[in-house]
Amino acid sequence: MTYYHLGEVVHRRAEQYGKKTAIKYQTKMAKGKWKSLSWRKFSDFVLKAAYAMAEMGVQPGDRVGVYSENMAEYLITDFGAYANRAVMVPMYATASPSQVEYIVDDAHVKVVFVGEQYQYNHAYKVQSTSNVLTRLVIFDRNVVFDRDDETSMYFDDFLATGQNAHAQATVNARMRQLKESDLATIIYTSGTTGVPKGVMLLHSSYSEALRIHDERLTKVSNKDVSMCFLPLTHIFEKAWSYYCLHKGITVAINKDPRVIQKTIKEIRPTLMSSVPRFWEKVYTGVNEQINSSGKFMQKVFKHAIETGRRHNLDYRNEGIKPPLWLSIKFQFYKATIFYLLKYVVGINRGNIFPCAGAPLSDNINTFLQSVDIHIIYGYGLTETTATVTCFPFEGFKIGTVGTVMPGVEVKIGDDNEILVKGATVMSGYYNLPEETANVFTADGYFRTGDAGYLTDEGELVLTERIKDLYKTSNGKYIAPQMIETRLAEDNYIDMVAVIGDERKFVSGLIVPNYEALEEYAREHAIPFSTREELVANEDIKNFMYARVELKQVLFTSFEKIKKFVLLPRAFTIEDGELTNTLKLRRKVILENYSAEIESMYVE
Repeated sequence: MTYYHLGEVVHRRAEQYGKKTAIKYQTKMAKGKWKSLSWRKFSDFVLKAAYAMAEMGVQPGDRVGVYSENMAEYLITDFGAYANRAVMVPMYATASPSQVEYIVDDAHVKVVFVGEQYQYNHAYKVQSTSNVLTRLVIFDRNVVFDRDDETSMYFDDFLATGQNAHAQATVNARMRQLKESDLATIIYTSGTTGVPKGVMLLHSSYSEALRIHDERLTKVSNKDVSMCFLPLTHIFEKAWSYYCLHKGITVAINKDPRVIQKTIKEIRPTLMSSVPRFWEKVYTGVNEQINSSGKFMQKVFKHAIETGRRHNLDYRNEGIKPPLWLSIKFQFYKATIFYLLKYVVGINRGNIFPCAGAPLSDNINTFLQSVDIHIIYGYGLTETTATVTCFPFEGFKIGTVGTVMPGVEVKIGDDNEILVKGATVMSGYYNLPEETANVFTADGYFRTGDAGYLTDEGELVLTERIKDLYKTSNGKYIAPQMIETRLAEDNYIDMVAVIGDERKFVSGLIVPNYEALEEYAREHAIPFSTREELVANEDIKNFMYARVELKQVLFTSFEKIKKFVLLPRAFTIEDGELTNTLKLRRKVILENYSAEIESMYVE
């Protein structure tokens, strides 16, 4: 297969697919209805964006910012910039003005494309005091400009500015000079601690990522439909969406993550990359449905799941033909219970579902595979253009994050640190030569900061994030993510933040599944009028204590949570407690809940 530079791939696919749908998207004007953009029209819009950038004065190597939710215009801007050999600098739609200002100043971004009113207000605030940022281009026509704003323009007006021979000739010349060695993106890590670092990824890294995914994902084709759900700012979604477009796959863009349960049912995608949090919610919902059923149906559900586990994991995954009787039972459940389960979620047409970004519980992974949801679990980083390892279609092992991708080298260094080398690894951190030097070994391997080991079969097992390891005051090391992942399997637990560094025992802050806990309280006549009253109730505390204990049965004594506080509100991105990919920001949580934490260690 021919691998095209990101500056031309859209146009080559447009020549191949013409009227076939490239992008599906929603607009406010269409009142939420899905609209389709053909490959030919997508290519036309990308060229118009490229011409307009050239007319605006964007030069090869210039940094172009995007501060927006997932939108069709986002992808058009990306590929328009690549045609000009410009560098894309994405910013999360939820970023604060100070975060935007830091990235704009550090990367020297002169123009930023913004999504809606929220992003415009913040970006304009930054522009008003910036010596770098000179212009904003706004995707949403409904955005109201500041009365003093004399430089911003709407995206459709921007596109019209490039309709002249000079701009078109400039872009045509630049597209003849596209180089794999050009810098494609500077992606600032959201960071659970410390200052964000700008990860520099070359076009050659993206091209290699496309190639190795083609080699691994042999059952993906241009007949698939992918839901773009995670932020396009994140390398996982960005690289995955680029891969889908490279394959000629239709990409449906979900703008608001909060409505994914609605939009996924409207699109019914065959593909969708996601973080484990999505599947934890699915697992919890299914278990709640099973537990609320009668005893007979509970037995049927459990038998179906066990049948699926044996068929999919014990036989098919091992390359062994299942016995006829098992195949017949599996096909029956696949056409009934499993189909209905997937239909309710919106994934009944599912092919594969890549999942990475955080630990996925082995129990949840086993459950999903058993009910015929094909999770391709993997591991990667921004610095490695996403995927380092992932499950093959068959022969994967639960408990691992799959086998190493073709063309990627992995070895285990000091302190069991995972080291990675290959063409997908970044060229360095922008403006941070010392940080870049420190993160590479003498023989050119990237230090991931994650610990793990390779099995005899070449599968990678993650053990912990080295920087997240806690050492109790008794000298015992614990891996908080392992404990948090295990507890989050419980139907009554939404999220957990484990506390224990330099403490004499492990404790935890628990965000309950409020709906499930409130239902339990009503069923057992436990009075409450607010969530504060609910989580403070002694009967509720005792109930949750028993569930926490059962989930920790396999842990050693020093790893177990001895005390915990039930929180009346969830951790949020807005309060800085979660990253944009829903990872815990431990430093912020420690600060925000210092009083609750100290109360657990009072003698």
